[in-house]
Amino acid sequence: MDEYSREPCPWRILDDSGGAFLMGAIGGGIFHSIKGFRNAPVGFSRKMLGSLASMKERSPITAGSFAVWGGMFSTIDCSLVYLRQKEDPWNSIMSGALTGGILAARNGVPAMAGSALVGGILLALIEGIGIMLTRISSEQFKPQQPIFEDPSVLGQSQGQGPSFQ
Repeated sequence: MDEYSREPCPWRILDDSGGAFLMGAIGGGIFHSIKGFRNAPVGFSRKMLGSLASMKERSPITAGSFAVWGGMFSTIDCSLVYLRQKEDPWNSIMSGALTGGILAARNGVPAMAGSALVGGILLALIEGIGIMLTRISSEQFKPQQPIFEDPSVLGQSQGQGPSFQ
C-alpha cells in the first residue's frame, strides 16, 4: 500500500504534528471567526472586530490541541511499528484508541475507556474507507479480457497443442 510508504518514524512524528497544527489553525480560525461574528454586538464593524478577536484568541489553542493529538498518535504509531515489525491498518487503529485513552486520562477511567473506544472506532472507519477506495480505484487498472480469442491459442494453453488434420 502506498499509504504506508511514508517518512521514517522520527520525521513522521514532526511531519504529522506540523500537519495537525496547520489543520487546527485553519479549521480553528474559520470556526472561531464565525463564532466570534455571531456572538459580537450588533453592527458590522463590531461583528468583524469580534470575529477577528475571537479568531486570534482561540485559534492557537485549537491548533495546539490538534498538534498534541497528531504528535501523540504518530509517536504511538511509530512505537507499534517498532514493536510489531510491520506497518498495517491495525497500527493506526490501536494508535487512535491509545491516543484517545491517554488524552482523556485526567478525567478518569470511564472517560478513558469511552475516548479509547471512540478513537479506535474512528480510526477503524478511516482505515476501512481508505482500503475500500484503494480497491475500487485499483479495479480500473486491471487488464481487460480480450473480446475475440484465437481458438488455436486456447488449445495450446491447455496443453493440447495444435491439431493438424
